[in-house]
Amino acid sequence: MGNTVSCCVSPEGSPKLPRQPADRHEDYQIITDVSDDTGPYLQHISDREVPDELAQESNPSDHARASTIFLSKSQTDSELRDKRKSNHINHVSHTSPGPLSKKYSSCSTIFIDDSTVSQPNLKSTIKCVTLAIYYHIKNRDSDRSLDIFDEKMHPLSREQVPDDYSRTDPEHKLIYRFVRTLFSAAQLTAECAIVTLVYLERLLTYAEIDIGPCNWKRIVLGAILLASKVWDDQAVWNVDYCQILKDITVEDMNEMERHFLELLQFNINVPASVYAKYYFDLRSLAEDNNLCFPLEPLGNERAQKLEAISRLCEDKYKDLSRAAMRRSFSADNLVGIRRSNAVLS
Repeated sequence: MGNTVSCCVSPEGSPKLPRQPADRHEDYQIITDVSDDTGPYLQHISDREVPDELAQESNPSDHARASTIFLSKSQTDSELRDKRKSNHINHVSHTSPGPLSKKYSSCSTIFIDDSTVSQPNLKSTIKCVTLAIYYHIKNRDSDRSLDIFDEKMHPLSREQVPDDYSRTDPEHKLIYRFVRTLFSAAQLTAECAIVTLVYLERLLTYAEIDIGPCNWKRIVLGAILLASKVWDDQAVWNVDYCQILKDITVEDMNEMERHFLELLQFNINVPASVYAKYYFDLRSLAEDNNLCFPLEPLGNERAQKLEAISRLCEDKYKDLSRAAMRRSFSADNLVGIRRSNAVLS
């Protein structure tokens, strides 16, 4: 039905059509054999879409299954490998007993930290994020940059930028102090720090640039500025950052924000799966570098709070399940099976 080739064989079985079946078959073949040279070619949708494997490799900040860039760069560092080896020796060796640097739970005491994927610890998260930025700078592939992020062309302070500023990598402490000052003054949350790292890696991927000694401050500042506006309900204005960084102008902040958004192709969406991936990768980075989250023994008060939170989440899940069941049974008479009481006579 609908196929011009599969018409009735017997001429008496169906009415005569204006054209012969052979002509229709010929037209059908001409239509299907359109080539690139003879007419317009409509590309198939599978040819236009980017393969999933390639998309994951090129855009780790968009796909949850792609590995983060900072974690791969940290794993290639030789100092980190030596540090892991020494940690393993310290934990396994029994020749020199002493106090352990890491706390372990036992039957009588349970150690937990106050950092979760929904409410991370602020200080520890900033340390991990700045450490990720440090590995980005240290293990960068090249020195590709843009003028809008060059600190020599757009200085953040009146102090003269040294001539060798592009050849000296900043230490982790310097990056931490810079980010910590912005977060403390603007009263930003730990979730904003994770989103900042997502935007930073997305910028490096989309714009095909590298973060280095000459542009790391302005790139980090632009990512924090954008993350605070997207994530926090009460966003910090650009003029507020001018109060923190005294020597920068509002016009410079606006221009940097505009360029940042254009380079991101206005893609400021951060899926929950991507956010969770960055959080757990940051925890892995912290464990590899002995930046353990603060552990405290579980007390009665904390246990009651956790139990209350668990009950609240469980009640919300039950409410959502009931709502989903009500939506699925919109046609009760058709979907639901109703049994009536049997009448015996």
